[in-house]
Amino acid sequence: MSPPRIPVNSAQVVHSISLGTHLSMEEGIHLRVRFRFGVFELDPRAGELRKHGLRVRLQEQPFQVLAMLLEHPGEVLTREELQKKLWPADTFVDFDHGLNKAINKIREALSDSADSPRFVETVARRGYRFLAEVKVADSAPVRSQDLATGPHPVAEARDRLDLAGKPAMLKHLLSSFAWKAPALVLLLLVASLAGWKLHSWKRPSLVIRSLAVLPLESLSSDASQDYFADGMTDELISDLGQISALRVISRTSVMAYKRARKPLPQIARELNVDAVVEGTVLRSGDQVRITAQLIEASTDKHLWSQSYQGELRDTLALQNQVARAIADQIRINLNPQEQAALKNVKVVNPQAYESFLKGRYFWNKRTADGLKVALAYFNQAIDEDPKYAQAYSGLADTYSLLGDWQYAVMTPKEALPKAKAAATKALELDSALGEAHNSLAFCLDGFDWDFDSAGKEFRRGIELNPGYATAHHWYAWHLSLWGQYDDAIAEMRKAESLDPLSLIINADLAELLVLAHSYEESIRQSRKTIEMDPNFALAHNQLAQAYLQKHMNDEAVAELQEAAQLSGESPTVMANLGRAYAASGKRSEAIKLLSALKKRSNSIYSHGSEIAVIYAALGDTDQAMNWLEKGFEERFNPGVLLRPGFDPLRSDPRFQDLLRRIGLPR
Repeated sequence: MSPPRIPVNSAQVVHSISLGTHLSMEEGIHLRVRFRFGVFELDPRAGELRKHGLRVRLQEQPFQVLAMLLEHPGEVLTREELQKKLWPADTFVDFDHGLNKAINKIREALSDSADSPRFVETVARRGYRFLAEVKVADSAPVRSQDLATGPHPVAEARDRLDLAGKPAMLKHLLSSFAWKAPALVLLLLVASLAGWKLHSWKRPSLVIRSLAVLPLESLSSDASQDYFADGMTDELISDLGQISALRVISRTSVMAYKRARKPLPQIARELNVDAVVEGTVLRSGDQVRITAQLIEASTDKHLWSQSYQGELRDTLALQNQVARAIADQIRINLNPQEQAALKNVKVVNPQAYESFLKGRYFWNKRTADGLKVALAYFNQAIDEDPKYAQAYSGLADTYSLLGDWQYAVMTPKEALPKAKAAATKALELDSALGEAHNSLAFCLDGFDWDFDSAGKEFRRGIELNPGYATAHHWYAWHLSLWGQYDDAIAEMRKAESLDPLSLIINADLAELLVLAHSYEESIRQSRKTIEMDPNFALAHNQLAQAYLQKHMNDEAVAELQEAAQLSGESPTVMANLGRAYAASGKRSEAIKLLSALKKRSNSIYSHGSEIAVIYAALGDTDQAMNWLEKGFEERFNPGVLLRPGFDPLRSDPRFQDLLRRIGLPR
């Protein structure tokens, strides 16, 4: 039996009711209005503040405070009244801090000033007053499907307007409401008798196949607690990233919007997504509250919102509930593996989890000092919970970067075996942890040179977590080792679609295009990356590689000189600059750089492959091969041998033998 059709036209009234409850007269009838003041309009039911018709981002608590102020224009609302209405006694948040922060957020959204207020005035020792003229706007027509979805949870509390003492406003609203009331009352009675439940009415299907989880906002006044909100964002991205039919933007790209004031439709366009998730995290003692809302990008319409509260030890369960609720809302079909993953709530020691979040926070800084701090926190998490698989995975990723030439904190021989051991332990504890499969594959590829096993681990990791951009990024390089450039570029583009603002992914795509001899496309890609960040040295370096292949030597030298300055004379950049000098006929400059690199050789790195590049460009094949042998002994990343700088050596039997010993195709 189909639910009844609701004959509603340009109504200003809706029945405020939560999903999953019967319609009844006991719920009461609530007036739907919109408030206009200046260039702004606030719609309590939709939970939206707009300026010139464009949505202005405002979190739940500030929105409710503003709605309450708009109900009482020109009147002083005391702090006690606000507390009683919006901060009930069972709320664990610090009221004074919460209200002050809400008022600051309102002023920021309205471009208002506490010193010279146009909208919100502080009344010393009493409360706040809304100064501007407020008009009640006519509402847009309410469709039957709008009633089916119920009110937006963030705005539900504001739908019950307190109109006492405002006879003019009340008269205006009731005059337009009176003639519609009998029909609506009849509808409510019929629905109540029939016993229909609102949640059985289906909303129009939403075509959401991509979304971005914007950085959750910490409501703590302590900036040192940012790691907690960032960690919640990471976990939610990771949970949703396990859904193969959904493209979820990775952390690097969404963190660019932390504290950004851009309209959500603009953010969605820049990230090329159908919807966004935004919300807040509040931690107070051992209590945590997460509020999240799902917003359709094209219409800027709130689709869903919910708050979850529990103890710190329940944080992972709360995050899991959020992810499952979002998956339900966007009606994604989950395969059995994905269903099991979203239902799998891991139990973690709260102290270990906090140490893990701090470790990830410092790991994401991608600095030598940050990695050292991350290492300490991951080890601390393992000490606090020896069965915490994610902590071992984090440890593996940290060792992998500590052994990279860019940071030069540890030698590859020292760091990579530790990374492999940590990744292996993580998989012993949780074989379904996609990130750990990726960590292990990185070690097998870059250090063990066990390429078959690495490929299997990469593919398994991607199967378990298809939304993990780093897995596609590293797997692309694995494929390139075998000359599978079309497949490698496809994987790198997949990584780019998941993390469109990642500089390293964009730059590495340009390098793969050089290896595939697509020089013009590589130049366009590098220029795009430079537009994203003109100070990103690697993008200038990659642009120079394409220029060199097109014999645009002067342009290559200019780009590499810029890259050298930006990178602090990175050995890789200096080696490529030496190659460019040699190609330009500037042998003396190339030899000077060669001498400088030799002097920089140390106990951690001899920079063997970098020095070999310059010797190859100068035509000294013997010295080039000697330095490549040193790099081989240090277990260099075999991907360096793909670089065009070694093209003059490829026909040399010694180079062919080097490829054979590594296990690469010749």
